[in-house]
Amino acid sequence: MDILALNCGSSSVKYQLYDWEKKEVIARGLVERVTIGDSYIVHEVPGRETYREEYECPDHEVAIHLIIKVLTDTTYGVVKDMSKISAVGHRVVHGGEKFTCSVMIDDAVLDAIKEVQHLAPLHNPPNIAGIEAAQANLPDVPHIAIFDTAFHQTMPEHAYMYPLPYDWYEKYGVRRYGFHGTSHLYVSKRASVLLGKAPKDCNIITMHIGNGVSHSAIKGGISVDTSMGLTPLEGAVMGTRCGDIDPAIPGFIMEREDLTPKQIDSVLNKKSGVLGITGHYTDRRDVLEGIEKGEERCQLALDIEAYRLKKYIGSYGAALGRLDAVVFTAGVGEMGWKIREAALENLEHIGIILDKEKNRNTMTRKEETCITTPDSPVKVFVIPTDEELVFTEDVVAILEGTYTDHMNFTYSFASSSYQR
Repeated sequence: MDILALNCGSSSVKYQLYDWEKKEVIARGLVERVTIGDSYIVHEVPGRETYREEYECPDHEVAIHLIIKVLTDTTYGVVKDMSKISAVGHRVVHGGEKFTCSVMIDDAVLDAIKEVQHLAPLHNPPNIAGIEAAQANLPDVPHIAIFDTAFHQTMPEHAYMYPLPYDWYEKYGVRRYGFHGTSHLYVSKRASVLLGKAPKDCNIITMHIGNGVSHSAIKGGISVDTSMGLTPLEGAVMGTRCGDIDPAIPGFIMEREDLTPKQIDSVLNKKSGVLGITGHYTDRRDVLEGIEKGEERCQLALDIEAYRLKKYIGSYGAALGRLDAVVFTAGVGEMGWKIREAALENLEHIGIILDKEKNRNTMTRKEETCITTPDSPVKVFVIPTDEELVFTEDVVAILEGTYTDHMNFTYSFASSSYQR
């Protein structure tokens, strides 16, 4: 059984083909610059050289057609034809309150996803376009939606409600939803294994740090709070998003700069965060190089980001009551030792004793590492995330009729015998 996982962004499509019987990735890749010109595909097969092809993709349907073309290519491909594909799993960023777990996509489900696309206008439209394009290219296989927001639907009301007019929630669905759910799910369950405990016995803070950043407070194996809110704009400092700010600032700047709501939204989402502070960079590697060159605003960007991370650890630790572990994941979380060190500095009073040498030597996207000392009461792990595996296991379980919500479903990676 081969499962194709698709993650459609506004101008990209990530994919992974997974052999369920052999439990291994057959191929993975990325189509970049979809809809904007000069598009191309990067295709990776274990044991082979990476393949790249330039191919114009004016829309997502052409991009998915390109993926199928490459997967079945006699030279670069991995399958004879797409009849080998048993199902397709689709990442959907926002499911609102309608979806608390992964589901088979039918017309009613697709309509429901469209009904909440206004809650994630930058993400759901390309997700929908990807689903429709994949259905057009692969009409005879099941398509399944995996929602970023589903993992966080366990949050209590006092955590997800905003202190705003209640009818905004009733009329427009204004509340905290949270995102990166599959990543938080995966690394929290892996952390439980590393702690030698069942998920229900663990209190964990998970920190997904990439261009987008979100954190989750996980108590007894379920999400009880998360940093992103109604949209992915709230929370931590991100590559181009501001995260938490005084909500009066947008109105203040709109008046003085004569900006429209759409324009200020674009500034907060695309021109703020690390980019806003440095003026040039979103990639933290560029920020670190800038620090080496003496660029003061790069140092400021690192200091702001690390300080905000530290505050989230403290606040979520207080919310959880007892803290067993903190987990860093995603590109920056897995590779950015300087940011981790700065965020964890002087946290001994809450039980975190960092092993600086271990931390500095942990710059890999393959191994799970503990970066605290043996006597640290609270463990800190660096765990490479695997959202595509969550997609795949949800898809297979739905096909086999064994799927339930994540609190009751047993994932392979929640076992001590699991190996990446």
